[in-house]
Amino acid sequence: MSFAFGIGIGSRNQKQEWLEVYYQHPVYQPDAELARLVRENVDGLEGNAAVKADANQLQTLADAFEEAGYEDQAQLADQSSESSLPVVVTLLDTDEKASTTPEVYLKLHLLSHRLVKPHGVNLDGIFPLLPNLAWTNEGAIDLEELSQRQLQARAAGRILEVKAVDKFPPMTDYVVPSGVRIADTARVRLGAFVGEGTTVMHEGFINFNAGTEGKSMIEGRISAGVMVGEGSDLGGGSSTMGTLSGGNKIVISLGRECLLGANAGIGIPLGDRCTVEAGLYVTAGTKVQVLDDNNEQVRTVKARDLAGQSDLLFRRNSETGAVECRTNKSAIALNEELHANN
Repeated sequence: MSFAFGIGIGSRNQKQEWLEVYYQHPVYQPDAELARLVRENVDGLEGNAAVKADANQLQTLADAFEEAGYEDQAQLADQSSESSLPVVVTLLDTDEKASTTPEVYLKLHLLSHRLVKPHGVNLDGIFPLLPNLAWTNEGAIDLEELSQRQLQARAAGRILEVKAVDKFPPMTDYVVPSGVRIADTARVRLGAFVGEGTTVMHEGFINFNAGTEGKSMIEGRISAGVMVGEGSDLGGGSSTMGTLSGGNKIVISLGRECLLGANAGIGIPLGDRCTVEAGLYVTAGTKVQVLDDNNEQVRTVKARDLAGQSDLLFRRNSETGAVECRTNKSAIALNEELHANN
């Protein structure tokens, strides 16, 4: 069984280098027959490879898919054969480190289509393969070609709007998962895993290889590598320390029904039903006074010693300034009417 397959319509610069690729129907772990048909009808697909396909190859592939009963892929190949933009056929035998831009985009699509979860796909070494681009109302543009394209647009009476300069595009330009609300689509990158029922408010942010398990309210930042459990709430201005922002190799996560208060943050993984009060940032080295049910100090530990535990309440003592932790006796519950995505 192969790892992944996709037919993508992309864009290239004047040097014929791939800038980005859109895969409408990526396939995770395609069966052996589909992979065989792809290899037989598109030359150069050995191991992990991405090949630019012409109209004849795509039409032949569409006919083979239709005969074998792969209706969705047959329709996609047929429609792609009429594209005025370059089309790439990507087949990955294994989940090895990517070597081309189309391979990276296929893996990012797998995440945003919810076919794999964060940390479920090898994303090592992807940054050199993702060119820094101008994302405009006319698509992705190589930065070296941007000035000329702006002049051409002005001369034709148009304004070329540059919405972002980044390696990652907004997820919703490629994938809109079912059952989600995203107030500002620029703040959710392609490669985010946004679970059914999630609401991302205007100041919320979800990086690539990160996301939510299900119904959650996101008004804070979910950094790369961080996963948030169902029923959790990230308050406005809150932050999670990702593997790219100081978390190193520690996988940061929140369990189910957690509350990260406004302007709070975590640098350790938390279990279920945990609360971090507003304004408190808990890092691995934070000294924490552990309290019993009578608010008596039992011991002092570093926060990393409490990593992954459930039913914890982290707070700062308003008199001493000490960070305290005790049993969390009130799990949070999302407001069903406010957070409904139907």
